[in-house]
Amino acid sequence: MRITRRRAILAVGSAALLPSTAVAAQPPGEPDSLKSLVAKGSLPPLAQRLPDNPLLIKPTDQIGRYGGDWNHALVGGGSLSMLFRYQAYEPLVRYTPEWDGVTPNVAESVTGDAESKVFTIKLRRGMRWSDGQPYTTDDIKFWYDTVLTDRRVAFVGNEFWKSNGVPAKLDVIDAQTCTATFEKPNGFFPLQIAWANNDQTTRCPKHYLQQFHIDYNPRADELARARGFSSWIACFQSVCGVQDDNTFFLNSSQRPTLMAWMFSVAPGENTERAIAVRNPYYWKVDTAGSQLPYFDRIVYQMVADPQVLLLKTMQGQIDMIDQYIATPNNKSVLYDAREKGGYGFYTLTSTEANVMTFMLNLNHADGTKRALFQNRDFRAAMSLALDRQALIDAVLVGQGSPAQPSIRKNDPLYNEQLATQFVELDADRANKMLDAIVPKRDGEGYRLDASGRRLTITFELDQSRTVFLDMFQLAIPMFKEVGLDVQMRPMDRSLWETRVRQGRDFDATAHQFGASGGIAAMLDPRYYVPTDANAMYAPGWQLWYRDPKNPKAVEPPDITKSQFALYSQLQATADPESQAAIMKQILQGAAEAFYVFGVSLPPESYGVVKNDMRNITRTMPNSFGWPTYAPTRPEQFFKV
Repeated sequence: MRITRRRAILAVGSAALLPSTAVAAQPPGEPDSLKSLVAKGSLPPLAQRLPDNPLLIKPTDQIGRYGGDWNHALVGGGSLSMLFRYQAYEPLVRYTPEWDGVTPNVAESVTGDAESKVFTIKLRRGMRWSDGQPYTTDDIKFWYDTVLTDRRVAFVGNEFWKSNGVPAKLDVIDAQTCTATFEKPNGFFPLQIAWANNDQTTRCPKHYLQQFHIDYNPRADELARARGFSSWIACFQSVCGVQDDNTFFLNSSQRPTLMAWMFSVAPGENTERAIAVRNPYYWKVDTAGSQLPYFDRIVYQMVADPQVLLLKTMQGQIDMIDQYIATPNNKSVLYDAREKGGYGFYTLTSTEANVMTFMLNLNHADGTKRALFQNRDFRAAMSLALDRQALIDAVLVGQGSPAQPSIRKNDPLYNEQLATQFVELDADRANKMLDAIVPKRDGEGYRLDASGRRLTITFELDQSRTVFLDMFQLAIPMFKEVGLDVQMRPMDRSLWETRVRQGRDFDATAHQFGASGGIAAMLDPRYYVPTDANAMYAPGWQLWYRDPKNPKAVEPPDITKSQFALYSQLQATADPESQAAIMKQILQGAAEAFYVFGVSLPPESYGVVKNDMRNITRTMPNSFGWPTYAPTRPEQFFKV
């Protein structure tokens, strides 16, 4: 599923987003554990904990019941970004379960004017953080002042809050109302708020974080040193955590939240598990007027690798999972164990641009490698060396067909050149192309680079992505056939994030995600134009696009500059026909640049869910941007 452009545009303009629904007239309910706290006087009554207009959630299948644990898992030390899929997806507006638009969430409404330049954000009166303190526009203003616009703390990102690099002007009208005014039309603004992990305005409680910022606490440096930091800036960056998913969740047991569950034992505080407990001030109710969530706790087991997670899932220890283990090779094993494990399956329709995208570091610190990797013919030769059908047959169990990272054929944005160029196995042609670039070889037949060194390319990989590891085992001898010494270096996810997503000295990597069509491709064009940190093939270029004055930014070639100009133009328009026309130009530019190469568009995938879980959506998109399965509202999941 994808967001349709028609519905997406209804989210902006002069009309508000999909309207909030009034709460049912029945007396509201709450779990017995909270009732007892109210009776003891240690918690206010429910009516004082809910906002005036709680968000009404219609359960997927039925009204649930309170209690129990949702048993989950986290793999390795760097998988905490997965928490946005499970419990932390609470932006101002969120994607609908069908991914056909956006709907109110933390905000009661977000309304755009006719030009998509001024957006009015209306919060819920009486809404509170998990510690009972009010959530108001004062929190949004604090985020604006300390995160978005404070150059001292040097947070990057949040580009959808800017036009031409200039932050929107924020005006606070009252405690529930503020406006964001952009210099130019920003038609994607509501859709980008809803994108996974984009909206930080709902994650910065002023009353807690202000103690760590020098503008609010003159003793912030002293406090920072007491906590082991060199300055208030380093401390605020860590405690705020908006720049890094891992840091955000590692600090989360002390930070108030708007999430349905709040960490009592945060990741990193215990080597065996993390525990998130019910937020007594959660601001959503079901159609009977009862406060959500239904589950008392989410218990995350910390597992070392996907194989351990696979065994725990087969033994029935995990209630719902699709990340890391839902591979084609594992499906038969999981199917055979389903009766013993007490689980079944749900279907995931892929929105990803490829099952595995090969990315050479086009901004490599080594000048010889940088010049070689930026040679389009060199990348094309590597692509021609791959026997994609063999990879598909062996690793994907025959599910898929050779394709580059691209748009699906049935999508109006489909570009045949982008999808099909250099996908055939043609070692002879690859050798001829390489002979023209790096003709010399050593005694073992490996090619030598311009400096006389063996041409070795090390792909640094997240070891939890077992499909990548399996494919590389088969791809290495394919590259050897054309004289390339290609190696792989698997590593823990946290190290991979540091080395690759945040680094510059790696040779190459592989990843997936991106988007294969529709509005999703416009919002996440990572393989078509390098606009953010997900474009790991161009770390310097994407930084230049976001902040050209940054000393680490690298000026891109003209073709990429043209892509950037088009993408800025795309972001400024809300007209669907104009959006499609501009995106087609971007895709054609991507075909000509040929930044990356892949294996296959992904087939349908699956997830595992215990038989006693209820209100589960059985078919849903598989996407990072629509953070599977968070838009299906986990707060209304329960067990029978």
